[in-house]
Amino acid sequence: MPAEQFMTFLPLIAVILFFYFGIMRPQKKKEKEIQAMRESIKVGDDILTIGGIVGKVVVVKEDMLTIETGAPKSRIELYKWGINSKIEK
Repeated sequence: MPAEQFMTFLPLIAVILFFYFGIMRPQKKKEKEIQAMRESIKVGDDILTIGGIVGKVVVVKEDMLTIETGAPKSRIELYKWGINSKIEK
């Protein structure tokens, strides 16, 4: 009887394992990589924001940074979570 009950829950257990190893675990790994990239930003790096703005970092604070963008060197302050990627030269 206990084996039959286990077999009843086996598909549910398989679905839970699939979601963990197939979806949740890779997403957490990607989030850690993105967080590490955002923490490694330093003055002089070129970045792309989530909104599509490209600029050069001129000031880095704990959770914010300032970038220069455009020909007139306009300065924009943004939170680190607003960085999409670092542009490699």
